[in-house]
Amino acid sequence: MSISPVPRSPLFLIRRVLIPYASSISSTFFARTEKPSATHRRGFASSSPQFDYHFDTLKFVQKLESCGFEHDQSEAVLKALNEVITESVDSLSATLVRKELLSRQAYQQKVDFTKLRSELLTLDKTDSAQVKNEHERIMANMDKMKTQLKEEIAKTQANVRLDLNLEKGRIREEAAVHELKIKETDTRIDSELANVKTQLEAVKFQVMQWLIGVCTGTFALVLAYIRLLT
Repeated sequence: MSISPVPRSPLFLIRRVLIPYASSISSTFFARTEKPSATHRRGFASSSPQFDYHFDTLKFVQKLESCGFEHDQSEAVLKALNEVITESVDSLSATLVRKELLSRQAYQQKVDFTKLRSELLTLDKTDSAQVKNEHERIMANMDKMKTQLKEEIAKTQANVRLDLNLEKGRIREEAAVHELKIKETDTRIDSELANVKTQLEAVKFQVMQWLIGVCTGTFALVLAYIRLLT
């Protein structure tokens, strides 16, 4: 007596077929952010060209048929599964950044960076030129101020020398005048001393004459008195 096979539900058969493809479908689902090229598209000759399959459809259909599905059922399951995968991929692709956008953003960032670098170099050159011009202007002003300061110092020194020479001349003149006055004073003093000496000599002579006269008179009186006594 032969044992008849236990009937399996279509859902069980689909799960049995999908399990080997889970890893490949998952990797394909998460790896693709753009539509695949023509070399990665697979499908039946009778299927519509508008479907974009993300796994080996022929192998998947053969697996379904080996599990007891009819060809039409296998194709219907394939289309339904592909629609689910396509919607999931499209939904995920809408939230991810596409390669063209990344390339465009990278190119734009590179252009912006190049522009910024050029602006910075230009600004640096401009600042350097401005600093150089400012430095040259300051150095020119310093040289001009140094020349003016030297001229002012030379002029001041000349004025001081002139004032000193004038003051020396005035001092010499005043010294000569004072010396002349001193000489005149000395001469006057000498003259006065000579006059005083002359006057003293005259007074002395007069005193001597008076003393001689007094002495002579006194002697005569004494002689006369002696004669009277004798």
